[in-house]
Amino acid sequence: MKVLILGGDGYLGWPTSMHFAARGHDVMAVDNYLRRTITRQTDSEALIPTPNLQKRAEIFEAVSGHEIGIEIGDCTKYRFMERIFSEFQPDAVVHYAEQPSAPYSMMGFEEAKETLNNNLNVTLNVIHAVKEQVPDCHIIKLGTMGEYGTPDIDIPEGWIEIEHNGESDEFLFPRQTGSLYHTTKIMDTDLLWFYVRMNGLRVTDLMQGPVYGLSTPEADMDDRLAPNFHYDDIFGTAVNRFLTQAVAGIPLTVYGEGGQIRGYLNINDTLQCVELAAENPVEPGNLRILNQFTEIFSVNELAEQVQRVGNDMGLGVDVQHIKNPRQEPEDHRYNPDNSGLLDLGLEPHYMTDEVVADMLERLLQYEDRIEEDRILPRVSWNEDTGKESTEAIG
Repeated sequence: MKVLILGGDGYLGWPTSMHFAARGHDVMAVDNYLRRTITRQTDSEALIPTPNLQKRAEIFEAVSGHEIGIEIGDCTKYRFMERIFSEFQPDAVVHYAEQPSAPYSMMGFEEAKETLNNNLNVTLNVIHAVKEQVPDCHIIKLGTMGEYGTPDIDIPEGWIEIEHNGESDEFLFPRQTGSLYHTTKIMDTDLLWFYVRMNGLRVTDLMQGPVYGLSTPEADMDDRLAPNFHYDDIFGTAVNRFLTQAVAGIPLTVYGEGGQIRGYLNINDTLQCVELAAENPVEPGNLRILNQFTEIFSVNELAEQVQRVGNDMGLGVDVQHIKNPRQEPEDHRYNPDNSGLLDLGLEPHYMTDEVVADMLERLLQYEDRIEEDRILPRVSWNEDTGKESTEAIG
């Protein structure tokens, strides 16, 4: 296949580009370094140094023999996108090209506007570039499980049947999120569904949970091919923060009571899921929604596992609960379905103690680069909460 990766410099975009290229596909990776720019502006750079996208592609070709085409440009500019789609003629486009941080989207007006404008404009441009240049191209868009929120009913894969006044119909599952970033992902889904109905596009929307991991077969060929690893409060996940705190001797900071539950997956499973979606495209006029996670953990369970493994390694890990800087339920129901990708053939990698130990060993190599003031909360959903967000509550 000819596979276009938008956001090809990202934590998932770069490993996805290598994954498809290593399997013989013709790959083009596109990025404008927005994430790198924002992380510099917010003092949130990645822990592990990574070359720019062009250099990464050169290193990958040297060690693997596989080529990745690179285009540096802004996906919010339609004429740029129009040219890329017209020239490359992709069979599938993997859409990662969005501002990915919920905390960043909640920092203030300018950050909210940047998130809204970037994410929705790129999605609209993808839709129209496909519609006008390659109408049979399969759009694979990275959504998020955060779109669903934490409802008091089971979470299906995107669609729910509603009965009303003795009649029934199927609708997109009602969604209510906890950040502007997640709200833009809902709007993405609504935009895609509109154009699927109006223009017969073929779309797979992958509702992904938080991803962890540094090791993929391709990234392990050379240290310079590693995925981006952010450990800060703005771009880092809870897993990344806890791993980094364990290595640095900083107590693991659990937000609030720690009962928040999410579905997680290994980075290698993200690569599997995207590949399975690409290899099994939907028919024109269909929006397929797949919930992309393999395991469910609470924040407390994640902290307990990192603490246990870290202590077995002699790191002396403590856990500290701090006031939650976010507005989110800390005790809630969470029972989502994830059968779709398993039915397509997903073979999960689980977060075993060995996997956690391997990540800790890798991060110990970069211990001297850790900056503690990047880990504690710097962004608050509520100004009053933010003033006390770093105080221990138990």
